[in-house]
Amino acid sequence: MKIKYSELIDQTLYFPTEEFNVSENNLLFHDIPLMDVVEKFGTPLKISYLPRISQNIQKAKSWFKEAFEKTEYKKNYTYCYCTKSSHFKFVLEEALKNDISIETSSAYDMDIVKSLYDNGKVEKNIEVICNGFKTDDYLAKISDMINSGFENITPILDNYRELDKLTESIDTTFDIGIRIASEEEPKFEFYTSRLGIGYKDIIPYYSQKIAEHPNARLKMLHFFINTGIKDTAYYWNELYKCLRVYARLKKIAPEVDSLNIGGGFPIKTSLNFDYDYQYMVEEIVSQIKKFCEEEGVEEPNIYTEFGSFTVGESGANIYKIISQKRQNDREKWNMIDSSFMTTLPDTWAISRHFIMLPLNRWEDTYERVFLGGLTCDSDDYYNSEQHTNAIYLPVFSDTKPLYIGFFHTGAYQETISGFGGIHHCLMPQPRHVLIQKDENGELQYEIFREKQEPEDVLKILGYK
Repeated sequence: MKIKYSELIDQTLYFPTEEFNVSENNLLFHDIPLMDVVEKFGTPLKISYLPRISQNIQKAKSWFKEAFEKTEYKKNYTYCYCTKSSHFKFVLEEALKNDISIETSSAYDMDIVKSLYDNGKVEKNIEVICNGFKTDDYLAKISDMINSGFENITPILDNYRELDKLTESIDTTFDIGIRIASEEEPKFEFYTSRLGIGYKDIIPYYSQKIAEHPNARLKMLHFFINTGIKDTAYYWNELYKCLRVYARLKKIAPEVDSLNIGGGFPIKTSLNFDYDYQYMVEEIVSQIKKFCEEEGVEEPNIYTEFGSFTVGESGANIYKIISQKRQNDREKWNMIDSSFMTTLPDTWAISRHFIMLPLNRWEDTYERVFLGGLTCDSDDYYNSEQHTNAIYLPVFSDTKPLYIGFFHTGAYQETISGFGGIHHCLMPQPRHVLIQKDENGELQYEIFREKQEPEDVLKILGYK
């Protein structure tokens, strides 16, 4: 009879994996002994394993390189990092080691680019793709940077007003792009994305406002599907509609040379995760090439803006099970020493799943449980894994502490929950530790931010 937690994992999941293994009854994450980390830094704890950022960037680059060679694609591929996924300095500095461009979405992003330049992390030739609806402040910062010599900044027009404002404030020639307002999946509450300009309006707008513009040069067509890059009829249909616009535009605007297909690469949310990245890249590249050949137009440079894929798999959240509540004969609640709503808000906001595994006691017997956070909100819980309709963990014990980890949590969670601010029920922000490897492959630990203390919270609230 198989009753150990390790036996449960063996018969239900693909394990071990590239990221996970078990040694001496304890979990390893990228060969990091997590129980050693817990003993050193305590819980709750947020960790960021920085090498994973570069690894994923290089993976994507290799997939596109192979696809280009296989299809004899003649143009270039550019990897952009979507900064809104995680704006932290340590993320940007790690990503920029890999010869990438940056995609921005707000005025504050431009301040980040300027700071990176002031600190010698980038040169003025850094390529920046400026997305999103642009406020006057955002437009002013784009204009100021172009005027000061940042020659590779490309604002992507989200509406007609933006070009007029840029024309008023930029005193040199500059590149622009246009974002296509793609149609959403039928299950959405609306038909067309609020971002971008409609398919049918792009050609007339180019002819009337851009073709004879004295300074603006249309360089890029931008396309993004909200649900991500998936092998579905919906995705391919939207890609074809985008390519039709590109082909029509290219015939009257030869200066258009780039197609930005946005982000949308998924990350592993389960140990049974199954997604053929190489196949999808090859299929996208081949479809673009085939369509352009049929239309008799030059194929475009391809840009992507991967955010979650870049940074998501570098993060993990670690908690201690501090108590178990038995509410009835069947339901056991394991209480963590933090809150899901405040440290992993996507579990509450969009019912997002992350990989969840215990850090220790893998040879102990297991039980079915629910996981509860410490706030007084009834929604502060986590109750199922993607591979099952329940959570199983080693049996709770008052004398043998149990620690659990949620993995691939590196994208969006801090910015959504409000890093350094006030959280629901005043749950303190946990300590955040960065993990790197030196030239000898030895692990290095650095505390990025200590956990919030009561006086920090009181000061924000105005009590001090």
